[in-house]
Amino acid sequence: MAAQTKVAVIYYSATGTTYQLAQAVCEAAGDAGAEVRLRKVHELAPDEAIRSNSGWQAHQLETQDVPEAMIDDLAWADVAILGAPTRYGIIAAQLKQFIDTTGPLWAQGALANKVYSGFTSTGTAHGGHETTLTSLFNVFYHWGGIVVAPGYTDTSQFIAGNPYGASHTSNNGEIPPDAVALGAAALTARRAVQIGAALKKGMAG
Repeated sequence: MAAQTKVAVIYYSATGTTYQLAQAVCEAAGDAGAEVRLRKVHELAPDEAIRSNSGWQAHQLETQDVPEAMIDDLAWADVAILGAPTRYGIIAAQLKQFIDTTGPLWAQGALANKVYSGFTSTGTAHGGHETTLTSLFNVFYHWGGIVVAPGYTDTSQFIAGNPYGASHTSNNGEIPPDAVALGAAALTARRAVQIGAALKKGMAG
């Protein structure tokens, strides 16, 4: 019997939009037969900034029991799916800070030959969906990873419209992810698990 594919879903979310996408990714990966870890990255913003935004503070309390990501989660995983809201068209600093701690694994080659994918959210339309994901993929290329995107592999993607990964426009946190965005997150996860499982089986053979 083939070993179960291990998936790490590592994300940052301020007010909860990206967290909801992360949950959809986890659910779909689990349904596809993977063993899944959900991990949030460490918050860098000061407490006074968080307290100044009721949604931000509420979300922090809501997810206080979600474990924080460690680089060991990447070492463990066959597939890593990373997500964060956009900040000026690139990933939020919190996720970037986590990525910047992965040097020891990268130097050992321990991040190579894994499957990677991504998801994001923006406050406004055209706010950086595609550039955020492609900038994240630059990291995966440096790691020697295999990037698996949803592409237009399902008819739903002609509605979702983003071939690079799942994304959602929240109108600055007012609109939660809809069925289209959650469906894109699920497709992203299924594709990553499918290719990750095939890669794992092939390399074991």
